[in-house]
Amino acid sequence: MHDQRLRRPSLLGRVCSAEYAASLIKDGMTVGMSGFTRAGEAKAVPRAMAERAVHDPFKITLMTGASLGNDIDRLLTEAGVLSRRLPFQVDPVLRRAINDGKVLFIDQHLSETVEMLRSRQLGPIDYAIIEAVAIREDGGIVPTTSVGNSATFAILAEKVIVEINLTQPLALEGLHDIYIPGRRPYREAVPVMACDSRAGLPYIPIEPTKIAAIVFTEQSDSPSANEPPDAVTDTIARHLIDFLSQEVKLGRLGMSLAPLQAGIGTIANAVMHGLIDSPFHDLLMYSEVLQDSTIALFDAGKLVFASGSSITLGPEMTRRFNENLEDYKHRMVLRPQEISNHPEVIRRLGIIGVNTALECDIYGNVNSTHVDGTHIMNGIGGSGDFARNAYMAVFVARSTARGGDISTVVPMVTHVDHNEHDVDIIVTEHGLADLRGLAPRERAPLIIKCCAHPDYRDALRDYARRAARERGGQTPHLLEEAFSWHLHRRRTGSMRGIGAASSQTGRESWTGPVP
Repeated sequence: MHDQRLRRPSLLGRVCSAEYAASLIKDGMTVGMSGFTRAGEAKAVPRAMAERAVHDPFKITLMTGASLGNDIDRLLTEAGVLSRRLPFQVDPVLRRAINDGKVLFIDQHLSETVEMLRSRQLGPIDYAIIEAVAIREDGGIVPTTSVGNSATFAILAEKVIVEINLTQPLALEGLHDIYIPGRRPYREAVPVMACDSRAGLPYIPIEPTKIAAIVFTEQSDSPSANEPPDAVTDTIARHLIDFLSQEVKLGRLGMSLAPLQAGIGTIANAVMHGLIDSPFHDLLMYSEVLQDSTIALFDAGKLVFASGSSITLGPEMTRRFNENLEDYKHRMVLRPQEISNHPEVIRRLGIIGVNTALECDIYGNVNSTHVDGTHIMNGIGGSGDFARNAYMAVFVARSTARGGDISTVVPMVTHVDHNEHDVDIIVTEHGLADLRGLAPRERAPLIIKCCAHPDYRDALRDYARRAARERGGQTPHLLEEAFSWHLHRRRTGSMRGIGAASSQTGRESWTGPVP
C-alpha cells in the first residue's frame, strides 16, 4: 500500500514520525500549511507541534488557504505557538486570542496571499506542511480534498514536510488542476475559459530534494459545520429563485443562469440547496468551496460541472462522495485558490456570487467580518474577490440575530468589507432588494421595505427620513446617531426599542424615496 502512496524510492529515507517532523519547525519561522475550510489540512505534524510547545516553547507565523479542521487552530493557540495568523480562521479559541491581541491576524482576500508571497511582499516561507494522497515518481505532490494555497507554499518554501493521509482515497488523484500564474509584468492570461477548463497539472510540481520529511497519517477531515436548510433559508432561496426567474423572462439570463459561486456557511449553502426545486437546469459552479449543496445538485441532475478549491462535506455527503468518487471526479476540479478566486476569471465567466453578510446598512454597504466594528468573527475570505468582479453580487442574511434582538439591517455598518459599489442584491427572508442602477437615496427605502424585519422598519425609516431632512447629502447620515443601534444593544442587550425616542412624525408610514 505504501508503495502506491510513496512512489519515489529515493524518498523512503525521509519517512519519519510526526514528532521528528515537528522538531524541524523553529522559533520565529514562517510556515505555510495546507487546508481550506476544514478540508485537506495537515493533521499530525501541527498536533505534534502543539505537544512539543508545552515543554519547548516557540512561536511561528502560520499561513494557510483558509480555516483548518480537527481543532488545529485551537491546539496551536492554546499551546502558544501562533504569533501571527493569516488569511482566514473560524476557530472560537483563536478568535478570542486575536480579539484579545494575543495573536496578530491579517485578514486578506483569499486570492491575494500567494500573490504577495510571490512578489516577496510577504515571507519568505521556511517550511510548507502539505497533506497529500501520494508523492509521485517525479516527486510531485498529489493533494487531498483541498488545494488552497498549498501549491505555491510548496513551490516557494525552503523545505517541505508532506503528510500522506491513508484515509484519503487514491481515486482523488486526477481531481486537481494546478496552474501557477507567471511572474509580473510578463504574465499571460489565465487560460481558464470555462468552468471545466483544465490549465495545469494534476499534482504540485516541486524538486524532490526539498522534501525534508514524510509522515504517514490516518485521520479524516472534520465534517462540515453547516446546518441543514430551514424555513428561513428556504424562504431566502425562494426570493432569489423568483428574482432569477424574472431575469430569465427579461432575457438577461438563460435557464442555465450563469456560473454560480456560494460562500462558506450555512445560509449560502442552503440557498444553493434551494435550486434543486427550481426550474433551472444544466447549471455550472465556479466557486471556492464545494459543499453539500454541490453533491445534492449533482444527484438531482441540476448541476453539470463544479470547479472549486476545496470540498467540505457533512458525514452523509462524504460517504456518498467517496462511494461514487469516480463518477463525481469527472464532473469536478479543484484548483489553487488564486485561480478559483482570480478576478480575471471571475469577470470573464460572469459569475453569480452568493455570499453571506453579518449586517448591511440602508445604503447597501455590507459587513462580513466584525462585531461592533472591533471584534473579528472569521474573515473576509473570498467574498470580496467575487463581489467586486462578479456579474451579479448577491448577499444573503437572516433579517435578525439573537432571537430578534439584533437587526442585521442597520443605519450604518460598523465595519465595511463590501461597499455599496460592489453589492448588487441583498436578500433576507422578508424579501429581495435589487440595488442595481439605484442611487443611495433610492436604495434606502427599498432595503428597509424588502429586507428589514418588520419590528425595525419604522425606526429605520425614521432615521433615513431625518438624515435626509436634517443633514442631506448624496448619502444622508446623522453621525451622532449612525451607530446608536449598536450602542443601544451594548447597553441593553438588544436593539429593540431603538426608535422609541424618534419623533412621531418620523414614525409615520413611509415607502417612497427619501425627501
